[in-house]
Amino acid sequence: MKYKLLVLDVDGTLLNSNKEITARTQAALLKVQQMGIHIVLASGRPTNGVMPLAKALELDHYGGFILSYNGGQIINVQTGELLFEKRINPEMLPYLDKKAKKNDFAIFTYHKDYILTDKPDNKHVQEEAALNNMRVIGVDNFPEAVDFSPCKCVLASDDEAELVGLENHWKKRLDGVLDVFRSEDYYLEVVPQFINKGNTLGVLMAKLNITTEEVVAIGDGIADVPMLQLAGTSVAMGNARDSVKSCTDFTTLANDMDGVAVAVETAILAAIKPTEVPLDQLNIRAKHALMGNLGIQYTYASEDRVEATMPVDERTRQPFGILHGGATLALAETVAGLGSMILAKPDEIVVGMQVSGSHMSSAHEGDTVRAVGTIIHKGRSSHVWNVDVFTSTDKLVSSIRVVNSILKKK
Repeated sequence: MKYKLLVLDVDGTLLNSNKEITARTQAALLKVQQMGIHIVLASGRPTNGVMPLAKALELDHYGGFILSYNGGQIINVQTGELLFEKRINPEMLPYLDKKAKKNDFAIFTYHKDYILTDKPDNKHVQEEAALNNMRVIGVDNFPEAVDFSPCKCVLASDDEAELVGLENHWKKRLDGVLDVFRSEDYYLEVVPQFINKGNTLGVLMAKLNITTEEVVAIGDGIADVPMLQLAGTSVAMGNARDSVKSCTDFTTLANDMDGVAVAVETAILAAIKPTEVPLDQLNIRAKHALMGNLGIQYTYASEDRVEATMPVDERTRQPFGILHGGATLALAETVAGLGSMILAKPDEIVVGMQVSGSHMSSAHEGDTVRAVGTIIHKGRSSHVWNVDVFTSTDKLVSSIRVVNSILKKK
């Protein structure tokens, strides 16, 4: 397939205004992963604040990644391994704290499951803690309380002009030492030198041996621009600033209109050919599902035909050693389910409705049966599949009819 990596900003992109992943977006992203494309959640949030979203999208199952702290860390969600990290030298904290106090800005950083700050009652600090499900710990002496190397520090204020002034000053004063940028009108972020979503994405791509042409990136903010410029295909959200949109290949709908789902459906899913479906990866990922428990393996897929095999063993036989009819029906549903998923449009989902079979002969323990599914009706709201199951000597065991309902994602 053309793409191997889908990189998503979180707030303003993946999440709607209610900080939710909609059903349509979740369905599209699960299907993308089923097609063998890995997802990276690239966010300014701490790792602790991104992990629940990664789990909701099953990145731990499909092998996705978290790029947190605007690039300060890369986490392999499936293994929990820290692949990359860069932190601020604690010796810089007294200087940062001095400037924050001079301007009466709140200053905070993240550690484990809590936020350390000198202004625990600041509304922006409280909002950040709630957003990431973290506690707030107030301290009198911020530099002394931070007895670790932070991934980033954030200054917060409603005085945007003062923040802009300090940002411009620090871009010169801290050049070559730390990088600064405003992630929101009320936030000024301080990160290690060269840390941004683009540079850290480049580190991950190198580790995975992935080229820019194999990457799709979607975002809405200024902090997303480096990764958007690196990706072979870049997409701006409809709610993005014009300066962000001008850096991308095209613009999708806003985050409150399932913009990520629309972009994924049109740019990725619609372009996947049936022969490109990664059957080997589907087989591996189904290892602990019913399909894997019965030993079912996909072997072929096209627009009108899907094939799979299943062993006749202790998992699928009846007590007296012949293939169980229920296992045969499960094999047929598995074959027809993949066939309909391939045929369904990007904005559609497949729901199994009915299965009925006629058993003509038996298959004995030690054999491996082969299911051949062919589409006999492709309607707008339903698919009907005929699935014939054969022994290894091509004797017909069962002929099964499977009906799948095709529904529009909401």
